[in-house]
Amino acid sequence: MSGTAVMLTLVALFTGGMIAMQGPINAELAARLGHPLSAAFWSFCVGTTVLAIVVVVFARGSTDFGALRSIPLYMMVGGGLLGAVYVLVNLMLAPKIGVAALMSLAIAGQLAAALLLDRFGLFDLVQRELSVGRVSGVLLVLVGALMVRML
Repeated sequence: MSGTAVMLTLVALFTGGMIAMQGPINAELAARLGHPLSAAFWSFCVGTTVLAIVVVVFARGSTDFGALRSIPLYMMVGGGLLGAVYVLVNLMLAPKIGVAALMSLAIAGQLAAALLLDRFGLFDLVQRELSVGRVSGVLLVLVGALMVRML
């Protein structure tokens, strides 16, 4: 494995760890604020502010905001809506089922959805056939996630 591949792998592992911390941090915020929606709102306010600063610093002048007029609605709201649901559900479930169960089940769900996205080539993705190996791999992850949750 090249040095770049190792570095990208480490970055992916590190950011995965960050995602695992997000649920319990936001759950504690919800407990202190008194409602999970308030915590999710605050989380997105902070995230939006950080991203606005990053856009101004790194993407100033290269973003075609005029293209927003021709972008389909699902692209305009889909990512943000899915992200909001993900954050809200995570902060509600983390204290109830534990972070390890939450993360393993979330990964199993992501992989199952990814198989369908690949199979049908949705969102302009290259179509990839289902294989015994790919389906078995996702089923193994699901079994592992259920073991983390129930055993």
